[in-house]
Amino acid sequence: MILYPAIDIRNGKCVRLIQGDYNQEDVYGDPVEMAQKWINKGAKALHLVDLDGAKSGTSENLTTIEAIVNQTDIPVQVGGGIRTMNQVHALASIGVQRIILGTAALTNETFLNEAVSNYPDCIAVSIDAKKGYVATDGWTKTSDRKALDFARELEKKGVQTIIYTDIAKDGMLSGPNFTEIDHVNQHVQMNVIASGGISSQEDVEKLSELNVYGAIIGKALYTGKLEFEQMVKEV
Repeated sequence: MILYPAIDIRNGKCVRLIQGDYNQEDVYGDPVEMAQKWINKGAKALHLVDLDGAKSGTSENLTTIEAIVNQTDIPVQVGGGIRTMNQVHALASIGVQRIILGTAALTNETFLNEAVSNYPDCIAVSIDAKKGYVATDGWTKTSDRKALDFARELEKKGVQTIIYTDIAKDGMLSGPNFTEIDHVNQHVQMNVIASGGISSQEDVEKLSELNVYGAIIGKALYTGKLEFEQMVKEV
């Protein structure tokens, strides 16, 4: 299982939001320096989110993302407001290995198909779920689409990786929704990366036992509740 330290970028800073609430954030400094910190602690991949982009639908932190990609040779995956092929091309051109589509994958089938057609190995889709239904627009809206149904549709279209987040768990340090993660993982053949609520070594070990492809670790790293070097050694 791959462990992904999360670096959420807003206004050029590394931040953490509580349950996706843009009015509740903690600031942790420079994202480029934070990326180097996790690399030094043994990260084999990084998960970046352009929070400004998630809200506006434009890639607002591309320069910062490029700076992070340029300082490392480990895979970097990026999400947040990616809704046009120009954005996909721009991220691919600076060396982003995996490009994560969110709201647009749900609302714009033509764009999703074009992205997968052009970059079949690079496109992932983030499924942010609330009570089993897909949430959109920076978690501000909930659709009428069931998360598992959406995952199955994505698999048929050739998407190889999904990031599954239970947004009720994200940032709360209360543990992941293991039942939902396992349910989705058991019913698709894609890579499933778990996200949201991971707050202990036991959480990480249980996800590993569920045989998920990866786990994104966020707030627990920034509060010191989890030590990344120790997790890497044990997993």
